[in-house]
Parts: sequence; structure tokens; C-alpha cells
Amino acid sequence: MWKSKEVYYISDSTGILVSNIGRAILCQFPEISFQEERIPYVTTVDQAGKVLKKILKQSAGRRPLIFSTIIDPRVREVLRSSSEIEYFDPLESLLEGLENSLEAKALRVPGFSHHISDVLMNRRVEAIHFCLDHDDGQKPDQYNDAEVIILGVSRSGKTPVSVYLATQMGIKSANFPLTSEYLDRYRLPSGIIANIKRTVGLTITPELLHSIREKRYPASSYAKLATCREEIQQAKQIYLKYKIPVIKSSGKSIEEIATQISQHLELTKI
Repeated sequence: MWKSKEVYYISDSTGILVSNIGRAILCQFPEISFQEERIPYVTTVDQAGKVLKKILKQSAGRRPLIFSTIIDPRVREVLRSSSEIEYFDPLESLLEGLENSLEAKALRVPGFSHHISDVLMNRRVEAIHFCLDHDDGQKPDQYNDAEVIILGVSRSGKTPVSVYLATQMGIKSANFPLTSEYLDRYRLPSGIIANIKRTVGLTITPELLHSIREKRYPASSYAKLATCREEIQQAKQIYLKYKIPVIKSSGKSIEEIATQISQHLELTKI
């Protein structure tokens, strides 16, 4: 069994799709360490040849894995021509199967999924601006316009999840920190109470929160495990009091948490 493998995600567009697919598959092999590199915008035979030459030089005979979603068969053939690599195309077999099933030919246009209409793009930009303007408790008097309000104690993951909801799903998200002002009194500001049906709470294990805070503020009262335990328990009581759905963030990716939030509130991404 290989202890480590080099992995290359090669695309004729941004490479985001193929890297997401590859990582979703490779996570099923946790005992192997993967060294990953994404190579986007490979659109010509010449570029593919240079990329392959670079990969073969770096891999030194260790048979790297190549995940590719390149549409042009000529470019694709250059990459898969070498016997010194393992080539995987997660889309080709799916497209062929769908063409047979639907009795129609796929467009096979590079990056077509990124051709978002002006209306959808404007919605996403608007969501991003809203997220940035309402990060970390800013402007709670404007929460009527939020599609989701994320609560949580400091360092529980509110901001990255909020940003993901806006940038990747086009959802107007605000996030609000539960500081001692609210934890000690077990209350929420009026802007949140008025929009409680669009509010979710994040919770995290005390041990993980302690670890995160300790890296930023070592040996501080703020980072003590006892402080983390108390704040998390107080937050849970607030969630219970206001009947706020709770999402556990420990051990989950930002994408997983954002998806759970959108499902809880039945939000539709764009």
C-alpha cells in the first residue's frame, strides 16, 4: 500500500469542480497522505504537454494520480498517454451514460457551469456585500434583510460559514457573537428576536474551542477550558430558550455546516 501519493487536479476551467470531486473520493483513503496540486486552464495540446512533462519530472516514477475534467479529447489524450501516471476522468463516463440515456449530445463546453446569468451574479454579489456588512454583530438593526443569522460564541466558526453561504450559495448571511453581555443574561438583541425563525446556532466541543482560542491568545482567561465550557453551556441555554436550531461544527467542514444550515431553513442556493 502507498503511504503517500502526488495528486494533480487538471482542468480547462478553474479546476474547482475536479478538485472537489477528487477530494471527496480520496477522503475514503485516510491512511494515505496526498500531496495535491491544482492546475487550471489547460486548454491546448501544447499546454497539456508541458503540464505532463512537469508532472513526470516532479513525480520521479511514483505514478502520480491525475484527476481531469478536460473536455477537448485531443488535450485529454496528451495527459492520458503516459504509462507513468494514473489517469481518472470523473465526468467522461457520466456524460457518455447521460447521452445514451437522454438520447442527446452534451454540449461539452469547458467551464459552461460557470456561465452564470447577470441576474444570478448580481444576487451573489449582493449577498457577499451583505455578509461583509453584517459580520461579527455589525448592524443588527438591519437583520430583517438577512436570509440567515448565525449565532455562536467567539471562535466557533461563524464568519467562515457565513462567508461560504454568501460566496458559494448566494445567501444573505449575518453572524452575531454571543459575548458575555448576552451569555450572562441569557438574552438576545431585538434584531435577532424579531427574525428568530431565520436564526441558527453553532455549537462546538469545549476541547476544540479551547485549542482554537489557545493558539490565538495563549494562557489567557478567554482561552481556558473552563471558560470555553461555561460559554458553550450558556449558549446552549439561549438556543433552548428561543427554540433555535443547533448545528454542531466540531469535526465538520465549512461546506457541511453551510449545507446543514441551508437545509434547516429550507434555503435555496443559486
